[in-house]
Amino acid sequence: MRGTATRAAAEDRGNGITLPRRALPVLASTAGSGYDVGYSSCYLRCGTISARSSLISWAAFMTDSAVGPVEHTTSLALHEKTKLIKSLRRVDMLLFLVCAIVGLDTLGQVSGYGAQTFTWVLVLAVVFLFPYALVMQEGGPYEWMKLAWGRFVAGIGAVLYWVTNPLWVGGSLAFIATEAWSKNYFTIGSGTVGDYVFKAIFIWVSIGVAIVALRQGKWIPNFGAIVRFGVLAFFSITILIYAIKNGVHGYAAGEFSPSTAVFIGLVPLLIFNYVGFELQNGAAEEMRNPRRDVPVTVAGSGILAVILYGIPIFGILAVLPVQKITGIAGFLDAVTATFSVYGGAQTALVDIMTAGFIIALVTSGAVWMIGSDRVQAVSGYDGAFAGWFGVFNRRLGTPVRVNVMSGVAATIFMIIGVNLNKGSTASTFVVVLYMAISTTLISYIAIFPTVIKLRYSHPDVPRPYRVPGGMPGVWIAGGICTAFIVLASVVAVFPDLLEKALGVGYNFKDTWGITPLRFEVFTLGTLAVIIAFAVVGYWLGRPVREQEAEVALAPSPA
Repeated sequence: MRGTATRAAAEDRGNGITLPRRALPVLASTAGSGYDVGYSSCYLRCGTISARSSLISWAAFMTDSAVGPVEHTTSLALHEKTKLIKSLRRVDMLLFLVCAIVGLDTLGQVSGYGAQTFTWVLVLAVVFLFPYALVMQEGGPYEWMKLAWGRFVAGIGAVLYWVTNPLWVGGSLAFIATEAWSKNYFTIGSGTVGDYVFKAIFIWVSIGVAIVALRQGKWIPNFGAIVRFGVLAFFSITILIYAIKNGVHGYAAGEFSPSTAVFIGLVPLLIFNYVGFELQNGAAEEMRNPRRDVPVTVAGSGILAVILYGIPIFGILAVLPVQKITGIAGFLDAVTATFSVYGGAQTALVDIMTAGFIIALVTSGAVWMIGSDRVQAVSGYDGAFAGWFGVFNRRLGTPVRVNVMSGVAATIFMIIGVNLNKGSTASTFVVVLYMAISTTLISYIAIFPTVIKLRYSHPDVPRPYRVPGGMPGVWIAGGICTAFIVLASVVAVFPDLLEKALGVGYNFKDTWGITPLRFEVFTLGTLAVIIAFAVVGYWLGRPVREQEAEVALAPSPA
């Protein structure tokens, strides 16, 4: 083997290809650490590299004469990027975002706040379309945080961004799906063996979609988006028929005016729904034409999100009194009520809508796993997390190790959620939902300001689009969104704190079903564990960070 490598290195010298050692990623030191690097280690010891090497492209290297913005990355990152496969087209990206942003799981929860929901749906849709740095690199949000704040902050932010989704899938989505199945097909008792089995199947179907190669796996989220169109379109037509036959609840103009209490309670939920326009950037280097397609898909998905949220929320409020809308059953209760116009076909049609609802929930979880797991894997191959989790599967081109870690985390959280509260399913649902909200919102505190920071520190790096209005527009968009995120994070982690300060407090136990102390112990304790997990992951990433390489932040390929 040594002789073969030496001859190969000699051939490369004969080709006249020699680069300074300091400009090369030192793959040699990764030997024995689990990374498959072939014979590249010998090339790098010799200070040479083969022009025919399939591991690393010439575009990755910078020599003394290189100019322009530079990123400090790792040799493992350069190696793993060779496994990425460009497979996302414009239509895939649009349906991907629709599937990510238009979730049916919180429709009942937000509708419970009445007509003001419409006002905030419109306002937040406009606000949250713009504040993304959009430097086109795999791992999107992690890369933005790294370029803006450094690896350590980015590593913690990536964990908070990633762990939201196992908590959400195992905590909220699995619970809603179980309740929907129990109510419309056959009963699954809370805490029974059937309950755990159903929730576990739900979780691992979502994980399986994320594991499959993106060129095949993307069709599941695409199908999920199409199912959303079908479910919501049929629901909208039914509302119209119901309104003609039975009338609807009217709204006075004043009911649409924002109030302090509704603002504090509703905005975190709507922000949870509207964040995610950046999710496709987790797979930025798997897009066929990001510069052309990203602006179109972000704008298109934003418009569709307003339509697809606005219509069902109106329908729920139109046919159900606000006091009868619950977090879990709100949407399906409205479906059952309005589908009475179909007479004897009502039961069958409601069953079909329930199946569509559950499919929408599964694909919501799957699409967020696809995006956020890549963000976490990128932090791994960049040295901000344990490098073992930064390895992509060569055949599938997906971060299988992180996918499995997500499945395990979701399953553990599901078990905790079932046993968290012995009261109603609705109380458990609300607690785990707010746990998921707190982690994702906190991660965006580090993500949204990057749009401002990177316009100063990396002004020349190409972006698919720029926030309108120059730097004042950047400050306005980034500043408003960051302020909303900070406010929502405080409300999510410390519910009733601002309400009491503003004189709109409420009975905590009656609302949440548990005491404030138990809520805070669970929430803050979980956040502390997550941050400690991120810090340990950063420490484990040290060997990867030591093998540093410099790459040019070149324009994304068209």
